[in-house]
Amino acid sequence: MSKELIIHASKEGVEIALMEDKRLMELHHDNMESSFSVGDIYLGRVRKLLPGLNAAFIDIDHERDSFLHYHDLGAQVKSLIKFCELIAKGQLQGNALEKFRMEPEIIKTGKIDSVLSANVLLPVQVVKEPISTKGIRLSSQISLSGRYVVLMPFSESLSISKKIKHKEARDRLKQIVLGLRPKHFGVIIRTNAEEATLEDLEKDFSNLMGQWNLMLDNMRAGNKKLYSELDRSMSLMRDMVNDSFTKITVDDQKLYGEITQYLDQAGTPHSDLVKLYKGDKPLFEVMDIERQTRALLNKIVNLGGGAYLIIDHTEAMHVIDVNSGSKRSKQEDQEANALKTNLEAANEIARQLRLRDMGGIVVVDFIDMRNVHNRKALFEHFRDQMMNDRAKHTILPLTKFGLLQITRQRVRQEIVQDIQTPCPVCNGTGSVVENVLIAEDIKHRIENLLDNKTKGTITIHAHPYVFAWFNMGIPNQKMKWFLKYRKRVKVIEHVEYSLNQYEIDVSKADKKVPTQK
Repeated sequence: MSKELIIHASKEGVEIALMEDKRLMELHHDNMESSFSVGDIYLGRVRKLLPGLNAAFIDIDHERDSFLHYHDLGAQVKSLIKFCELIAKGQLQGNALEKFRMEPEIIKTGKIDSVLSANVLLPVQVVKEPISTKGIRLSSQISLSGRYVVLMPFSESLSISKKIKHKEARDRLKQIVLGLRPKHFGVIIRTNAEEATLEDLEKDFSNLMGQWNLMLDNMRAGNKKLYSELDRSMSLMRDMVNDSFTKITVDDQKLYGEITQYLDQAGTPHSDLVKLYKGDKPLFEVMDIERQTRALLNKIVNLGGGAYLIIDHTEAMHVIDVNSGSKRSKQEDQEANALKTNLEAANEIARQLRLRDMGGIVVVDFIDMRNVHNRKALFEHFRDQMMNDRAKHTILPLTKFGLLQITRQRVRQEIVQDIQTPCPVCNGTGSVVENVLIAEDIKHRIENLLDNKTKGTITIHAHPYVFAWFNMGIPNQKMKWFLKYRKRVKVIEHVEYSLNQYEIDVSKADKKVPTQK
């Protein structure tokens, strides 16, 4: 299987596409205007405690106060606050934690007001970017991510990625890391470290300790922002690029230089891996990404053979419905046909979750299957398909109604929501008020004017569809008004008006009923 990264740079930001066998699997947008990214660390100030929510609002210079829940404080938050106070007072020299005296851990069932108080300063890390009307979600469990390990100050834990299966590799990595990790620093060994050498891990630890030192220097200098996570393109290089990648294509000279420099520092050979695109046509068009991206906007996803998915988004969750459609099979067994279609749908759903970066709660309505073994086989197959998904997720077995429930980590705006804007007519609801209801509203307003014996010429300015409604039939509505009130009403069509936009004008009386939208 060929794996490629296609990177397009523009003034607005960077677009990154992950391709597997020329098929678009992930699409990322790195917006240059976004100043708050997942992984960034700030020196936050507690602005307000919310005992009812067991949380606090934190000021990190965002337009909205950021949210910090008690469960995101971390067991060693008291040590973190004490460390921050000592640095602010200039009483702590150096950046290591060897001589630092740790504070007792907080209990998991505690209350926010027993740990924090107003105006307390503490380092916090962005774990979720602003989404819709929600502000930034924070954590005070600080972590610094490298290529092979994640470093967590004020922690003593050591864990290894579950994706590293071989016991020999796990034991080898554990012994190496125990000899390398600094005192009072926890470590997570990442999947990329499975084949890493001692030299690779030493270099990674050295880079992360350099970032820790820079963060503390910023704290001493009184800077609000203590640490900036790598941008999306560089973080993808760090997290994803390995021996399985066949090519990285980029269309910007500066970004090409940054990527090759980063791969040099990471010790990854790149002479045949990274290519600079210099063609006349847009890179995404040449690589067929534009066409595949347009499919993101579709509510219906075809599976081939007549089967299809319907993907709906609501404020609370995503709902995916699997339909067999006109799919036909030579097999007469309905159960076997349903299983085959469901397995095919599971492959595409796993891809769509990554491609659209769908997060939160996802409910999938598969085609009903009576056989318990078939339902179990479908669940296990879908779980295997989700193995390549880097976002944290939980999958529950199928219910007796054939529903599969998924929770998937959401740290930023969904791709489809990010590239779409709400329809100005329906305001994103997906439906508009029927023409007849708009016309009835106009009708009532006109009859109110006529009942009050309004003087002057009454003129309606409206969309052509509404114009047609007032003029259809014999007698039409205008004729009925004339017969009843002995007064003519003019209707003028405007093609530039939206469907539910209109204006009522009473010319001689200098009276105007405001536009409705």
